[in-house]
Amino acid sequence: MTRPILRLDTATLRRNIAAVQERIAPSALMLVVKDDAYGHGLPWAVETARASGVEWFGSFDVGSALEVRRVAGGQARIFAWVTSEDAEIDEAVLHDVDLGVGTIEYLRRVVDRAGRLQARARVHLKIDSGLHRNGVLPEDWAEALRIARDAERAGAIELVGVWSHIAEASDAEDDAAQAVFLEAVRAAAAGGTEPPLRHLTASAASWWRPELRGSLSRIGAFCYGVRSAEGPELDGIRPVATLVGTVTDVADGEATIAIGGFDGLPSTLVGAPVGTPAGARPLLRVGFTESAVAAWDGAAVGDEVRLFGSGECGEVSATDLAERLDTVGEEILTRLTPRVRRVVSD
Repeated sequence: MTRPILRLDTATLRRNIAAVQERIAPSALMLVVKDDAYGHGLPWAVETARASGVEWFGSFDVGSALEVRRVAGGQARIFAWVTSEDAEIDEAVLHDVDLGVGTIEYLRRVVDRAGRLQARARVHLKIDSGLHRNGVLPEDWAEALRIARDAERAGAIELVGVWSHIAEASDAEDDAAQAVFLEAVRAAAAGGTEPPLRHLTASAASWWRPELRGSLSRIGAFCYGVRSAEGPELDGIRPVATLVGTVTDVADGEATIAIGGFDGLPSTLVGAPVGTPAGARPLLRVGFTESAVAAWDGAAVGDEVRLFGSGECGEVSATDLAERLDTVGEEILTRLTPRVRRVVSD
């Protein structure tokens, strides 16, 4: 059975990471590896990043954080920011995973679980800077700090960071969010030692708004070569993944390729350009496990068709495809199913 392939270029990931690190310095890169490293494969992404000198990983959930710990070893720093169940908090504390805490209720549970374990949890306290995606409200911030500092003195937690999300919708909104964030940092410093870690920005704001960066920058998509929807191309950044379907039949002006909706290819991409040995050709049809592309002179069984990639054969990027569907490039990657084989090259 012929299966589709997602080709992963290790050298390109290394170059992208280096370009991001140079761009955001002196802020440190936190490589985000949520959703199985945006569909690229978490173990491969973490191993490559560690070899490139990355020390911080953002895992979203504790389960992924534990997988990062298994791959990266004991020296890596790992940040899990989704609100977790008690058993997950225990695992995070025992495996030295930093926890993002965005509610007073969650903070109390983290303090309680760390006390039960007679261990110290590393906490990054989140201020709601206006996006309303979790986060302690500014009017509740003093109470959250009081609880955190009391727990520090009791040895249950270490308040190592203040963080937040921003909308990245406009410069004015992001400036307002930064003002709320910086006030929260000042309040934290007034109640004790200023937390050494401050992180507000994700990929786009980290890249384009240096004045918003903190000591850490949470970047995922850009490291994998996925630009923002409707955003410009990025200097020194290229897609690390190429989605390939193999030709299984050529007839009546069509080349049939072994990839379809069951593999995660959206049927609404009909008409999109794909890459062939003869350059770009339109995608004519998307079936369950097979699709059709306009044939080219000399098309033959075994030829490879690139559904997205870096453009060498006329294919467009995952974000280009996403823009046809009014979504983001990450969705094109993360919807790929396990039937798509990941093949790594150096």
